[in-house]
Amino acid sequence: MSELLFNNMELTRSFFIKNVAAIEEGLAEVQPNGFNNTIHWHIGHVLTTAESLVFGFPKNTSHIPANYMELFARGTKPADWEGDVPSISVLTSQLKEQLARMKEISVESLSVELKEPFLGQKTYGELVNFALFHENLHLGHIQAMKRVIETAK
Repeated sequence: MSELLFNNMELTRSFFIKNVAAIEEGLAEVQPNGFNNTIHWHIGHVLTTAESLVFGFPKNTSHIPANYMELFARGTKPADWEGDVPSISVLTSQLKEQLARMKEISVESLSVELKEPFLGQKTYGELVNFALFHENLHLGHIQAMKRVIETAK
């Protein structure tokens, strides 16, 4: 089962990065009607949420700047951004680096039970799987937003 999870990690993140790379410059900053955020925000949100879920448990470590939570956490929006906002190329580089760290997760740690269930997940492996599920949801938002923006041109 762990091999399937690690393969899904690679597939999900590689597909996410490939889709991000295909977005024309400028489109990522557009917030189309009916959407709460921009593509840029979704990219940062995926990175930040995966960092929190995958590396926040069980050791509570983070390899991204502290201000990312203020920029990309749930409930934030680009209209409120202040200060240093990382570019999409920086975020993409960090997504690649994060994948490399994710692939170093030990198989044994996947069965470790969380102190308390989090988002319905009881083990660390379930939490990692949830992070991949979350990433795919946001990829769908990005793809939909891209179509809406391109159609409105």
